[in-house]
Formats: sequence, C-alpha cells, structure tokens
Amino acid sequence: MEREKELAKLINVLRRTSRMALQSEWTGTGEDSAAFCVEQYNRVLTRLREIDASVNTIFEPLPAGSSLTVVAMASRQLAAYYEDELGPQKDSKRSYGFAFDPAMFREFWETSAGEIEDLGEFIRESIDEWVRVKKDKSEETRKDS
Repeated sequence: MEREKELAKLINVLRRTSRMALQSEWTGTGEDSAAFCVEQYNRVLTRLREIDASVNTIFEPLPAGSSLTVVAMASRQLAAYYEDELGPQKDSKRSYGFAFDPAMFREFWETSAGEIEDLGEFIRESIDEWVRVKKDKSEETRKDS
C-alpha cells in the first residue's frame, strides 16, 4: 500500500480510537473496552514504527492497564504528530464518520421545519411531566433502599 494512504488510514484509526475511548470513559463501560483500546493503539504504533522510524524516539507502547483517558490522549498525540504531513482531515465535509451535504440538509429543512418545530413544542410542553415522573421514581427508589 502506498505510504501516504496507509498513514491516512492508521491516523483515522487513531482518531476513532480516541473518540471511542472517551465515549467509553464517559459511559462507564468496563475494563474490556480499555484493554481493547490499548491493544489497538499499540498495534497502530507498531505499524507506524515499521513505516516511520522517527516515531520510535518519541512514542512508547501503552502499558496493559492504561485508562481510557490515557489511550485517548496518546491516540490524539500520535495522530497530531502526522497532521503537518497529512493535514487535520482529508475531507473537510466529513466529521465523526458521516458526510454532510448542505444541499440535502436545505431540502430536508424546507420540507420538515414545521415538523421539527412541532417536536420542539411537544418537548417543551412535556418536560415538566418528565421531570415529575423522574423525581417520583427516584423518591420511590430511595424509599425502597
């Protein structure tokens, strides 16, 4: 595979690993997520070391018990190392795994704006009821404990 294409793919994996690690940290998923992310980071680093020897002097593999936050930071730093060469993102319309087409959004908005306004109004009207139900459930849980 051409070096630049492979680098772009590996950096994409690092960026996604960073996002997945942070999402897993925020949602409180288990140690298996951390182990997977550490392993993935280390595999990408191994391959980058094969392609680019300069990486050896700066980046080290992560220890097996590293936290998800550490994996996210390490992944972002390693991806940042190649930003001068590859740029922040190849496709400026691409973000978080999906493409954004302004023309399609404009068409959607023109045909569905009224429905979205109706949904917003429904949410505003229903929020007090949702809060009351949530409060009642939390009080029942405290009583049962």
